Amino acid sequence: MQYNMAFIGFGNVGKALARLLVDRSSALKDDFGIDWRITGVASRRIGWLANPAGFDVEGLLEQGPSAAASDSVSDVRSWMAAAQADVLFEMSSLDTVAGQPAISYVEAALIHGAHAVTANKGTIVYGYRHLRDLAVSRGKGFRFESTVMDGAPIFSVFRECLPLARVSGFQGILNSTTNFILGEIEQGSSLEAAIRRAQELGLAETDPAADVDGFDAAVKIAAIVSVIMDYPIRLHDIAREGIRGLDDAAVRAARQVGTPYKLVCRAERQGSTVVASVRPEIVASDSPLGQVSGTSSIVHFDTDMLPGITITEHTPTPVTTAYGMLADFIGLAREDQRKRE
Repeated sequence: MQYNMAFIGFGNVGKALARLLVDRSSALKDDFGIDWRITGVASRRIGWLANPAGFDVEGLLEQGPSAAASDSVSDVRSWMAAAQADVLFEMSSLDTVAGQPAISYVEAALIHGAHAVTANKGTIVYGYRHLRDLAVSRGKGFRFESTVMDGAPIFSVFRECLPLARVSGFQGILNSTTNFILGEIEQGSSLEAAIRRAQELGLAETDPAADVDGFDAAVKIAAIVSVIMDYPIRLHDIAREGIRGLDDAAVRAARQVGTPYKLVCRAERQGSTVVASVRPEIVASDSPLGQVSGTSSIVHFDTDMLPGITITEHTPTPVTTAYGMLADFIGLAREDQRKRE
């Protein structure tokens, strides 16, 4: 089946996804019957570009979308129509207040009649139930594996491999930037120097508050609770404390005695509600949480069907995030094939 693909965002993840599509084209065709072309590319810098015949992907990767021959429209719905899109890959920046405009982008794709695959946590934290129900009503798919722990199979494990399993709680390290910063402090850096190093490596933003103050971790907690625990938690209901208040010497001393500090995310069912938090905690260095270092992440789920299941992601890159989106798309394409059979 031929799929016209539209990309919102063509930065590191978008380019990695395009390269994966090129590199795995033969396998997509031979193993899954998928042909594809990129017919839409959009970003704040270039606007809404569409070419229903398909862009030259190598040209997109080498020269960028602005150099591509295309038509330009003024809004997402016109763009989806001009691109004749069958699937949207949504990779816009996170809005921490309301999840916009990412929610509107996904909504427009579903209304147009396209599948929607997103890496934007805001769509889950602020719009999950609406977008889920809209996708069902339109007979299209809404997938979001790359919103938490990049391409690690967090959501798909429960959707596809553990049906009817009820999650009673989870704990984990979900913000890799603070994990890296704490590791730098343990090696002798100050908090400020560790943040600068994270910024130099592209791990932290110019304003590191979302990571250092625990907000990014809280957003990821909300995403997991909303989807896997099916509880509509709000961000302000998550108790939040970041690593800014930790004493550098105390961090180093804790590591030396085998009980390092980690920014730990937790959620637990309590009756009809879910109680969640993110805060620095001392953990045993030989525990699963204590053994996660650098930019790696981990989450452990407690379920009623399995005593526990732990997923660890080691040193992710933009390719990891892109792969999560590609895997989501393949899953949707397989569902399309089953519907046609």
